Parts: sequence; C-alpha cells; structure tokens
Amino acid sequence: MLNEGKVFADLHIHSRFSRACSKDITLANLEKWARVKGINLLGTGDFQHQKWFTELNELEERDELAYSRTGFPFVWQTEISLMYSQDGKGRRIHFVILAPGKEVAKQITSFLASKGRLDYDGRPIFGFSAIELVDEMNRIDKRIEIIPSHIWTPYFGIFGSKSGFNSLKEAFHEKAEKIHAIETGMSSSPDMNWRIKELHDKSIISFSDSHSFWPWRIGREATVFNSVNSYNDLLEQIRENTFLATIETDPGYGIYHWDGHKDCNFSSPPSKTKELNSICPVCNKNLTIGVDNRVNELAEFPDGFRSRNAKPFYKILPLHELIALGRASTLASKKTWETYNKLIDKFGNELKILIETDKKDLAGFLANDTLLVELIMKNRIGDIKVKPGYDGKYGEPILSEKQVKLF
Repeated sequence: MLNEGKVFADLHIHSRFSRACSKDITLANLEKWARVKGINLLGTGDFQHQKWFTELNELEERDELAYSRTGFPFVWQTEISLMYSQDGKGRRIHFVILAPGKEVAKQITSFLASKGRLDYDGRPIFGFSAIELVDEMNRIDKRIEIIPSHIWTPYFGIFGSKSGFNSLKEAFHEKAEKIHAIETGMSSSPDMNWRIKELHDKSIISFSDSHSFWPWRIGREATVFNSVNSYNDLLEQIRENTFLATIETDPGYGIYHWDGHKDCNFSSPPSKTKELNSICPVCNKNLTIGVDNRVNELAEFPDGFRSRNAKPFYKILPLHELIALGRASTLASKKTWETYNKLIDKFGNELKILIETDKKDLAGFLANDTLLVELIMKNRIGDIKVKPGYDGKYGEPILSEKQVKLF
C-alpha cells in the first residue's frame, strides 16, 4: 500500500495562531514531522490569518498547490466556525475549506473579512449560515471544496448532539448536493458512517485536525490518494470518491465517543445512558451525548452494514501510544522517544512501521521487546482495547487481561 505514487494526506491542520495550538508550529516543523509520520501532503491550515499567510507566501505555487523549498506539497486549507440560528435552534458547525491556489485563498479571505474579524484566531467564528457558505464559495470558485469537519462531535459537528442537524438536507436544503465529502472525526470511523443512507453518495474522508506537529497528533487520521500532481487531481478523487483508503484511530480514542461528564469522571455507553435517562448520576445534570449514541439515533442501517461505496480503512493508534502502553510510560517521555527514534531510524517512517513492516523484521530489531512487537501487530488489525473517550477526554489504550497473559 505504501508504494511510490500513493499520497498520504492530512488536510485538516492548524497554525500556531489558532487557539489551543502549539506555539512552535512552523512550516519547517510541519514538514519535518509529516515526513517522519509518513504523510506526504499537508493542508496549510489557517490561510486566512494574515500573519500565517505571510509565512505561507514563501511557498512556491505550482498547479494550484504550494511547495516548500525542499519540494514538500501543501494544499491551501483552513477551518472556520459558523455560529448561527436555523429553524429555531442555535447551530455551531466547523468546516474545512480547500482552495485551488493562493489567489482563490485570498478571495476567500476577502469574503471572510467582510463578515468579521480574522486576526484573533486562526479558526475564526462567523454568524452566517452553512447555506450562505456554500453559495459564497461557489460564487468565488466552484472548485472550492467545503467539507463538514468531525461531523459527529457534540458541539461543532454538523450531526452533533448539541448544536447540529439530523441530516445534510436539513442543514443545507437544496445545497446539500454541493457537499461532496464529510470528515469522520476521531470519535467515529467509516463503518459507523456507512449506517447513514444520506452519506452513501458522499466521500467519507479523514484528517487529523491537528493542533501540533508531534507525530501522535499530525497524521493520526489521514486519507490515501492516488498520485496528486495538481489541485484538480486531488479534487477529482474527493468528488468522484476514487481515493484509495483512510487512516483512522479507534473511534474510542476520540474525545467524544461515549456519553459522559469529564468533571464528574463519569462515562457511559448508549445503553447505560438510556437507563439513566441521560442524567449524570454524579451531578444530576444532562450528560454530554457522544458520537456512538448520536450515530445510533440517526442510523438507518444496523451496526455492521457496509455501504456499496465503502472504502477500506486502517484503524490504528499512533506509534507513541503503543510504545507508552508497552513501556508503562507517557507519550512524550524520554523512554518513549528513545524507542520511537530508533524505530524511525531503522524503518523510515511511522505509517510504514504501523501498516506494512514485516513482523520478522520488527521482531529482529526489537528482540528484547516482544510486547511492543505484538502491540504493533494487534494495532494493525484494530485489536488494541481502548477505554472510550468522552466529554473532551481522550480514550485510553489499555492492556487487557488476556493480552497480559499472552506476554
């Protein structure tokens, strides 16, 4: 799968000018760690923020993509937040926007500047509707791609339990046909989205929404394309659903998979939430309803249903998580980094290690660490147990009793 010509793309990232993002995000750091991860096409993130756009100006434009001085390709990309009322309910929706080249990105920026401030956050907030967004982007250039972000998250997903809609048709009315793709988000996986009939004719793609360049964030979710030598190459594969596959984390790893209250240290699966009438037993307030529950609410097909247009996907946790799990360490500890760096030096990049490096080669290199080898192999088939995340808290990979006995 990692043959030459395949493009592993992460087209939803942020700059250091977005809230809650690393202040060390630079183009150089993004490129460096994308290569370490195995990502070979990135979104620029936050192109409408003037300070970041000034730095993006050093990129060389070619075929409506942007290239670093070393030839690493970027797609002009940003994310915006829309907060508005529709049908008597407050809506809060995030969208990824991809632009065909710098000049179109500048036109998008001009439109957004007419609607509000752009200087306070790399992911700005506006009060106009999703319908108006589609109209205005199509007016600028019909090749601008509008992708609803992390569509199931409670607060800012288009299907989210707190401020979303029950369908794309409800959100966009007759403009729904202009939406060609949706982003799964970390708390859902493609098979969960296959249960929604309306999504059968949409591309189901995945990106990281990374707030840093570290390899346990950037590229943790990605989409695999055939060769991309121009923006049109990318756009065609998204709109025609001809991309190859996606890279996903286990949906339980995401911060909104189950229902719960982080402050109460309480979480529950949908079945338990139903027994509780959605009331937290700790504080007696309404639980934050997560993605698993919301998918079940809107699903028209049973669990296990496979869409006719379904693409293959890899359900894998970041390598740092596996090392930290096997070492009983933390993601950024010296112990974790030492093992990670040795593996990268030996095998090239993280996705290659996680997806295709032969077990014998790994076992030979990690001769004194059979647990890590087995964790990598189990991860490859989505067999690492994860305690689901909820209400903004990440899920936690765990060693099951059965796994402990095996090793």
